[in-house]
Amino acid sequence: GGGEEAKGRVSAGVTPFSALGIRFNTGAGQHILKNPLVVNSIIEKAALRRTDVVLEVGPGTGNMTVKMLEKVKKVIACEIDPRLVGELQKRVQGTCLANKLEIKVGDVLKTDLPFFDACVANLPYQISSPFVFKLLLHRPFFRCAILMFQREFALRLVAKPGTKLYCRLSINTQLLARVDHLMKVGKNNFRPPPKVESSVVRIEPKNPPPPINFQEWDGLVRIAFVRKNKTLSAAFKSSAVEQLLDHNYRIHCSLHNTMTVKELKAEYVINMLAVHVSRTSINVEIPENFKIAEKIQTVLKNTGYSEKRARSMDIDDFIRLLHGFNSEGIHFS
Repeated sequence: GGGEEAKGRVSAGVTPFSALGIRFNTGAGQHILKNPLVVNSIIEKAALRRTDVVLEVGPGTGNMTVKMLEKVKKVIACEIDPRLVGELQKRVQGTCLANKLEIKVGDVLKTDLPFFDACVANLPYQISSPFVFKLLLHRPFFRCAILMFQREFALRLVAKPGTKLYCRLSINTQLLARVDHLMKVGKNNFRPPPKVESSVVRIEPKNPPPPINFQEWDGLVRIAFVRKNKTLSAAFKSSAVEQLLDHNYRIHCSLHNTMTVKELKAEYVINMLAVHVSRTSINVEIPENFKIAEKIQTVLKNTGYSEKRARSMDIDDFIRLLHGFNSEGIHFS
């Protein structure tokens, strides 16, 4: 069937299986959304406009697709299962909607996303997280995305600091977007019913985005949330973390003309031999006995986050902490 990527697929469709002559692959997680009220509600929440280009991921048998084609300029549908692609094509063939539909066959994670105004997705649940970040880092900006997720994943997206489900996914998503839980969708709305409850979420990217290097931000948040109940002082004592930050610090210093005392001495001798003393200015000397661990703990102490735990820190806390590290030449990417 649709292979590994089709697992957890929730396809919008109310056409009976027998009518299509397709056996849905429940092992690959193909569960058809059979309730037209839910389909309509999702389309309504997307607040589509006549001029919109819509990206639909996991169109299934196309019930939602056809309804959207009536409302918008164009729908670009991404589907990994060739059998369902055939159904979708058959459905619009010879109608006035056919020229408004473009179908991309393949894995959406491996596809370059086109320009679109809005996104509607019923996608395999196990690619939820990479898909969210592919969307949020996509340029140019889109207006909004209405996405069907497994209930717990949806609740993590909107979780607030200090709550049980708050995690790296929560803070990263909320840094880049406004996220709202729109509605619960019970398993009985699908045929056959999946094992998990679902939820529909709206994501609106912040435009303009926060002036933060996301790779660097994620590097910091990743370290803090490995054990979100540990103090940051403890989280940063891992040898892997210290090695990474030491490596980054030395690269940063070499780019900014900083040298160890040993290198300075060598440079001086070479300069004297070459009778060439004019050299670029040196900002900082890294002492030979330099220890990144001490520098890390000093930053944590000076910013006031030593004894804080990731589970209760919000976006502003992490922005302050990242600034504290960066201003001391410590980088996370």
